[in-house]
Amino acid sequence: MESENSATNVTIGQRFPITARKIGINGEGIGYYHHKVVFVPGLLPHEVAVCQVTKVTDRYINAQIHRLRQTSAARVTGDNPATKLAGLVGGLELAHIRYPQQLLFKDDLIRQALAKFKPRGYEKYPFAAPIGMADPWHYRNKAQFPIRQTATGQLIAGLYRPNTQELVDLPEMPTQSPLSLAVCRKLLPILQRLALPIYDPEQNSGIIKGMAVRDSHLRNQVQLTLITNSKKLPQKQALIAAIQQEIPEVVSINQNFNPTKDGLFWGDETWLLAGEPYLEEQVGDLRFLLSPRAFLQLNLTQTEKMYQLVAELLALTKQDTLLDAYAGVGTIGLSLAHAVKNVVGIEEIPEAVQDAEQNCQHNGITNARYLTGKVETIWPELTAQGQQFTALVVDPPRTGLAPSLLETILTQEPEKFVYISCNESTLARDLVELTKKYRVAHIQMIDLFPQTARVETVVKLVRRADAKKQRR
Repeated sequence: MESENSATNVTIGQRFPITARKIGINGEGIGYYHHKVVFVPGLLPHEVAVCQVTKVTDRYINAQIHRLRQTSAARVTGDNPATKLAGLVGGLELAHIRYPQQLLFKDDLIRQALAKFKPRGYEKYPFAAPIGMADPWHYRNKAQFPIRQTATGQLIAGLYRPNTQELVDLPEMPTQSPLSLAVCRKLLPILQRLALPIYDPEQNSGIIKGMAVRDSHLRNQVQLTLITNSKKLPQKQALIAAIQQEIPEVVSINQNFNPTKDGLFWGDETWLLAGEPYLEEQVGDLRFLLSPRAFLQLNLTQTEKMYQLVAELLALTKQDTLLDAYAGVGTIGLSLAHAVKNVVGIEEIPEAVQDAEQNCQHNGITNARYLTGKVETIWPELTAQGQQFTALVVDPPRTGLAPSLLETILTQEPEKFVYISCNESTLARDLVELTKKYRVAHIQMIDLFPQTARVETVVKLVRRADAKKQRR
């Protein structure tokens, strides 16, 4: 009989059976081998598989499926191109799972995070049913693809294999919008024909590093940005002319300078080469002008549902003054401006603030203003000037809320408060602090990224003092 220490003697290539108990934050199946956690990509809860070890650490084991012994009814069956591609690139971590079950698994990831951090009252949070898509494919309105040249001189563009710098060419990507993907594929022959120098990361040579392609559902138009290793762009005029002639959907051609080797896709400097400086897109009843680096959710169908949900949960009136924290280009705050007295948005990226101000003018909105800086710095300054907010919406990055911002929220205690989260772990962590003075009145997963393990959560928080008054 094997001892419980057998897991410490596991070697790469070893095989053993695993029963997955749950799905992890990266979409992998999680099981245990002699009390040691094992992560297995592609394995579903309650499935049994013979797994082969690929990595061993003191804390966990990574393995891959060698043979499935028992499959789940939630598994996608048949010849599915998406599941084959999922083994090659990221962004399809859940493509092997039937979509209704994807929603349930993502909902469970939120519950797992809450159980880990244990914010006050988490066992009784009122979860609403997940909001999914009728057609959970081809929803991404933006593609960011590195470009490389193969040993045979062929140009390829796509995504990297997980945990490598090996680029996988993507003529098809089932979550990408057909328009943006078509532009990506049409650009490669132009670059090849003009013999433009393609970036080689090993030599840190060449110029063309990648492309960012954003499409507008409203206009059926595209904004193209070339990511370059140099401010120089050989045959610039010939390249612009070819794009305008052969890809007429492209109405905005830009260049972004990124000389770094740190893996970041974007550099700090972007300028217009030809065409329009903005791409126009519609979200709900408003139209937004987007510069190349402007943040807009990748899934417009679900974004509109999310903003409708936020509006319902906040229940704003003309007496309210709304603080839109992490405001971006103003999409959330401006979509709520009609319902309130005033909106103040705070965003630390200057270009995004410029876009937000432009979008105020573009939509004729006069009761919103946008400030540049960190929320945790500017909000106390506004308070010192006598500015008070009755409503707050926060949509932070994956790192969650800054500790000083949590302190400010608990000090100011805005009456109406909605937290939009793209990271269930930092949400649960932040709720530990927020539930000292608030209770969770509504929590709901909205699926902005079908086929992936990414989770978006909308939470309504109510001041505990107000909740007590309502119960009397």
